[in-house]
Amino acid sequence: MKKAILFLLISTLVVMPTGKAQTNVSNKEKIKEQIIALEKSGWEAWKNKDAKWFQSNTTKEFLSVNSQGISNKEQVVKSTATDCNVKSVSLDNFRFVLLNESTVLLTYTTVQEGECGGIKLRKVRASVNYIKQNGKWLEAFYMETPVVE
Repeated sequence: MKKAILFLLISTLVVMPTGKAQTNVSNKEKIKEQIIALEKSGWEAWKNKDAKWFQSNTTKEFLSVNSQGISNKEQVVKSTATDCNVKSVSLDNFRFVLLNESTVLLTYTTVQEGECGGIKLRKVRASVNYIKQNGKWLEAFYMETPVVE
């Protein structure tokens, strides 16, 4: 009888942490899917010249870094409606890191067809940070680097 109780106790202790780990993995996957969906919708908004997306889905302190320099939220919102003519955008090769419960890092590549200011768009590697503020994921930082092929 003592062996049966000891076995049951050990089995319970082994199973309990496993269940929590599965919950954490599941939660991480949900966050990953949510962030990737947000990022894709941001690119669609940019393609469609929808500045409202950037107004409501970026932090007040948002910064964007690319080969033209550094832009703040106000500059990105203003330029979204005018600067580029984009025919298509495709995102791929996602890498996701949950830094803590309210901060994530996402990197990916994007292939774009179109032009900005007369310059043909190129394939880029993008890195973004999202933070959770008041229960909502907001993009805080975006950076892109042209991919040399």
